[in-house]
Amino acid sequence: MARLRPPDWLVYGGLLFFVLVGSLTHRENADAPPAPPLPDEIEGALLGPITPFDPSVTVTTPDLPFVPSAGTAFSIAGQGRWLTARHVVEGCRRPALVVGGGRAVSADVRLAPRADIALLITAGGPPALPVTTTGPLRIGQRAFHPGYPQGKPGEVTSRLLGREVLKVRGRGARDEPVLAWAEVGRTEGLEGTLAGLSGSPALDRQGRAVGITIAEAPRRGLIYTTAPDTLGPAIRGEQRADEPVLGEPVTVDNYGRVADDLRRDLRVAQVVCLSA
Repeated sequence: MARLRPPDWLVYGGLLFFVLVGSLTHRENADAPPAPPLPDEIEGALLGPITPFDPSVTVTTPDLPFVPSAGTAFSIAGQGRWLTARHVVEGCRRPALVVGGGRAVSADVRLAPRADIALLITAGGPPALPVTTTGPLRIGQRAFHPGYPQGKPGEVTSRLLGREVLKVRGRGARDEPVLAWAEVGRTEGLEGTLAGLSGSPALDRQGRAVGITIAEAPRRGLIYTTAPDTLGPAIRGEQRADEPVLGEPVTVDNYGRVADDLRRDLRVAQVVCLSA
C-alpha cells in the first residue's frame, strides 16, 4: 500500500513556522519602560534666573512698636530646626511653637539679614520636611500651602506666575526676590484674609518645600513666597544630607488630608508670641 506524501508547500511552511517561533522566543527585549505621566497641562516654560527686568511690588512697613501676631512654621531638621517668615517673629521676645493641649514650646530665633526668613531652634522636634532649592521651577506649576490662616487649620493651593521683587520700605528696608503665585483653591469655608499662613511651606507635587509663604495681595489674588536664591543661603547646613525627611506626593485631591497629617505630626505648627 502506497504511503501518502504531504505536499512540499506544507513541509516548507511547517519548517518556516518553527523557525519564526524559535527566533521570536529568543529575541532580545530592549523595550523602553512606560513613559512617565505627562506634566500638569498648565505647566509651561522653566522659570528663568533673576533679571533687572523682573516686576516689583512695594511694601511699606510702619515704624511702630511690635504687635504680637501668629503664623506658621515647619520642621526642617529633627534636632529642632524650623522655618517661618521673619516678620512673624521679628521683635517678639518669646516666640513659641504650639504643640497642642494648650501647650507651647519656646524657641530661639535667627533672622536672615536680607530675606523674610527666620530659623527657629528648639530642643528636639518632629521629622523634617524635605526642602529643595535647586530643582527646576516651571511657570504654572502647583504649590500647596498648609498652615494656620486666621489662626485656624487651613490650606491653599496656587499656580506659579513668575518672579517679582519685593521692595520693602521702612523698617527692615530691602529689595528681596520672591516668587508670585496665583491662588486657585483653598479650604472650604475659608473666606477673607490668609493672615496666619505666613511661614507655611510652599510644597511641590513631591511634597518638598520650594519656598516659604510670606505675603498675600488679596485684590490681585496673589501669594508671595521666598525664592530659591534667598532660601538656599538661609538654611545652608541646617538640613543635613543624611537627614531623615518625610515627603508625600500632593495633589488637588489629597492636599487637605496631607495638610492635616502634617499638622497632626507637628511637622507644620503654629507660631505664637508669648507675653513676657
